[in-house]
Order: sequence, then C-alpha cells, then structure tokens
Amino acid sequence: MMSDFEARLQRLEDEAAIARLIASYGPLVDAGSASEVADLWEPDGVYDVDELVMNGRDEIVAMVQSPNHQRWIAGGCAHFIGPPVVTVTGDEALAVCHSLMIVNRDGQFVVRRATANHWRLRRGEDGWQVAVRTNRVLDGRPEAPALFSEAGG
Repeated sequence: MMSDFEARLQRLEDEAAIARLIASYGPLVDAGSASEVADLWEPDGVYDVDELVMNGRDEIVAMVQSPNHQRWIAGGCAHFIGPPVVTVTGDEALAVCHSLMIVNRDGQFVVRRATANHWRLRRGEDGWQVAVRTNRVLDGRPEAPALFSEAGG
C-alpha cells in the first residue's frame, strides 16, 4: 500500500508526464514527424477535430503527411498547446486546455484557429498515451467551451 507521500508523488509524476506528452504534440506535428505524433495515441486511439475524425495511428500519420498539412508546414505554422489542467484517476486521466494554430500570412503571424481541447489518456505498459482527443473551434458554439466542463475535477 502506498503512503500518502508516495501517492502524492505519483500523482505529480503522472501529471508531469501527461503535460509533457501534450506539449510534445505541437513541435512534433510542426516538424512533420508523423509516426512520432501517432505514437502519442494508443494504437486504436481517436483524434476528433471539427472537420476530421481520425481513428487509429495510421489515420493520424496520414493527416500529418497529407498535402494540406505539409503546405502549412512549408508556409510556416505553429501549433501551440496551452498548459493543460490534468486530473489523474488511477490509470486514466483527463486533461483540458486551449490550442492555437498560428500561421504565416505574408510575413505576419496570425491565429488561424483557437480551439478547446479535451484529452482522455490511459497509462499502459509504455506509459501514458492518448485514448481520445477532441478539439472544437472556439467560435461561439456551445460545444467548444463545454469541453472544458470537466476541468479541475
């Protein structure tokens, strides 16, 4: 049985590992590192973006390698993920955060998208991985801010 101190230390280590995983998404996707991006997810994990739902790592790889995504990289873009609010419950976790897609337009960097992010993660043999990530554009629709409703649980 874990002592209170050990349990608190484990929770902090889990939260740090999850925050690191989430923070790694932006640099990896902006580098075009398709397999490394996909490896953040469980093999059958889901990435649900407004205009696209990807089921499994192969579809995530395909998105990163797609001509559209490669054009964003070639033109200059940054996927910035804000600090997540992480709640760990045993071997499962929930995290919510904002993300921005910043693109280069004629030498000026502008925000193309601002989204609400909801991450469900699981601890497996290889550590924490994403089970489901849901993004919704913060454009006034109620479904986007509703993704934050479990924050701080």
